Amino acid sequence: MKINLLIFSVFFTLSHVSSAGDWPGWRGEERNDVSKETGLLQSWPEGGPENLWVIKLGGLGYSGFSIADDRLFTLGAFGKEEKLLAFNASTGKKAWELTTGELLTNNWGDGPRMTPSVSNGLVYALGGRGNLVCADAKTGKQQWKVHLVKDLGGKVPGWGYTESVLIDQGRVICTPGGSNGALAALDAKSGEVLWRSKEFTDGAQYSSPIVIESHGKRQYVQLVMKNLVGVDAKTGGVLWKSSWPGRTAVIPTPIHHDGHIFITSGYGVGCKLVELGSSGARDVYENKIMKNHHGGVIKLDDYVYGYSDGYGWVCQNFKSGELKWNEKKALGKGAIAYADNRFYCLSERDGKIMLVESTPEGWKTHGEFTITPQTEQRNPKGKVWTHPVISNGKLYLRDQELIFCYDIKR
Repeated sequence: MKINLLIFSVFFTLSHVSSAGDWPGWRGEERNDVSKETGLLQSWPEGGPENLWVIKLGGLGYSGFSIADDRLFTLGAFGKEEKLLAFNASTGKKAWELTTGELLTNNWGDGPRMTPSVSNGLVYALGGRGNLVCADAKTGKQQWKVHLVKDLGGKVPGWGYTESVLIDQGRVICTPGGSNGALAALDAKSGEVLWRSKEFTDGAQYSSPIVIESHGKRQYVQLVMKNLVGVDAKTGGVLWKSSWPGRTAVIPTPIHHDGHIFITSGYGVGCKLVELGSSGARDVYENKIMKNHHGGVIKLDDYVYGYSDGYGWVCQNFKSGELKWNEKKALGKGAIAYADNRFYCLSERDGKIMLVESTPEGWKTHGEFTITPQTEQRNPKGKVWTHPVISNGKLYLRDQELIFCYDIKR
């Protein structure tokens, strides 16, 4: 009996470890872009880490990666269709594909933008024109399909739907926008509408919702053009609202920590910290130090890090909003990811990625390389906009149809 228990214990431990590095959706399991992986390279050799594989099967678009059970999921455009794609995360071999709907055309580059979400053996993906599908993660068989415009009364934002839908407690949370309710909760197994946020009817923007617990309430937080809003997870009723002077496009995902929510957007707008209380939300500060366009912001310990238009790469105090340091020359504007004491900073202009020490003392680089080869199909206005993903000791990057996998284990 003791032997059986020991075997079970070892099996359980190994199973837990093997899945600990999965990345089930946009910005990871907690939607904060902070990986809990350890044992990764703390510096890179000249030319960067080993490239394990590169494939040319991703199609066009800027969709990111989710990884679960050694499967990598993303979306891509092929001709006049968008498809949900599944690959072996270790080898790059295609497992299956599923047509999700019609092509989003856009003068910055056609194709889907969101990252699929994986939960309980199902994968959920939103196409650029509002086609939301649920498929079996192993086989790719479609389970249900809902259209955010035709079925839910939403309106496609100017640059397409880009949010990565949130899966929480059997609900799929999405943002069709519009008079029926900006947010919608769907049953994760059937796609049936559970509720709409009838008090919150703003148009959809480009940010993705997060789930938080505050003052005994589970709630979904979403940022749109003029408002940051928290709604009751069970009913969709508005719990609090905070105004926001968004311009042109509002993109970065909100960050929650200890009853405080940090938001930022580009086009000269800036950032704000909101404190949640039992009677609503109040502004702690609002300034223009962090003006993050779309590369994302990461909170680590007492600071937030990311690229700010005008300042370059920034370290900003989360609680006070004060600038700790900024770096303009080392690397151009781009996206950020984090794992094992290092930031992975990617330049959108040339595909250069740097391994940067995560410290409030200043920018310190521990290696760099540039994605190669690079696509010849990218729209002239488009850039390398897909965010880096670290999962199970591997770094995944994308430039349109090209998907890259690097070994970053020590």
